[in-house]
Amino acid sequence: MSDPNIEGKILLALQALQNDPKLKLRRAAEIYKVGRMILWRRQKGIQSRSDWVPTSRKLSDLEEQIIVQFILDLDSRGFPPRLRGVEEMANRLLADRNASPVGKR
Repeated sequence: MSDPNIEGKILLALQALQNDPKLKLRRAAEIYKVGRMILWRRQKGIQSRSDWVPTSRKLSDLEEQIIVQFILDLDSRGFPPRLRGVEEMANRLLADRNASPVGKR
């Protein structure tokens, strides 16, 4: 997500536009000091790029958290996390939901 201060200004500008039908987008952008095109895109329902999840992403947030816990568990026991072990863990998680494995194709 982008800077929370800017996000807050964008939300305030959108709320002002919604509450005051006479307020123009350009004027709201000037008042709240946000980009006019950013405000226009958000008004049209287009997500910010930092909030967008790429379609090429293989693991969900929960699966990534499981892998992080696996790595931290290995580290706490004194074992260095090896790339091969992390890859195998990711592939096991993906196999549970019949998804293609990570790594080289």
